[in-house]
Formats: sequence, C-alpha cells, structure tokens
Amino acid sequence: QVQLVESGGGLVQPGGSLRLSCAASGSIFRGYSMGWYRQAPGKQRELVASHISDGAVNYADSVKGRFTISRDRVKGTVYLQMNSLKPEDTAVYFCNAEDALHVYWGQGTQVTVSS
Repeated sequence: QVQLVESGGGLVQPGGSLRLSCAASGSIFRGYSMGWYRQAPGKQRELVASHISDGAVNYADSVKGRFTISRDRVKGTVYLQMNSLKPEDTAVYFCNAEDALHVYWGQGTQVTVSS
C-alpha cells in the first residue's frame, strides 16, 4: 500500500512563494509518474504539474514560469516550488502518484494567497 503525505501549504501574500513537499511511503517505483493537482472551491480538480516516469515534466499554462516541479527518485519525494503566487492559486493541492494500473492521492494541503 502506498501513502502520500503532503506538507508545506499555508497562507502567503500575493507575489510570495511556497514550497510543497510530498513524501511517499510504500512501493513507489521509478515507473510511477508523480505530480500535483489542485482544487479550488466550486471547481474541478486540475493538473498543476507532473513529472513523468521518463523524466519529462508538464505544467498547466496558468503556472508556467512560476511553478517548478522536482523529484527525488531515491526518496520517492516530489516537490512543487511556487513563486509569484496569485490569489487565483488558492486551492487545496493534492499529490498524485500513478502508473498504468494504480493511482494514489495524498490528503491535500491548503494554499491560500491573500493580502
């Protein structure tokens, strides 16, 4: 069984930065893709950034140039560095790990961007 535990959320002013971390326990193999999704109140969950198993990364257009995803394959940890945060980035951020047969989610961490 795989567990994903996020940390690093909080309240930040517009223009500020936060770094989210997601630690995986259990068997996360190199073949897994890991990434971050977010869900704002009244909206659907959306992809923010993903680190594909072959090393490629993808970003939502809304965060390109501001967010950076990175991954430590040895530790089974994925990070999301968020810079130049905007009020519209306010959401619950979820860590995700998946391969062809399995999908795992963390419990989510709240990010609030407000003055």
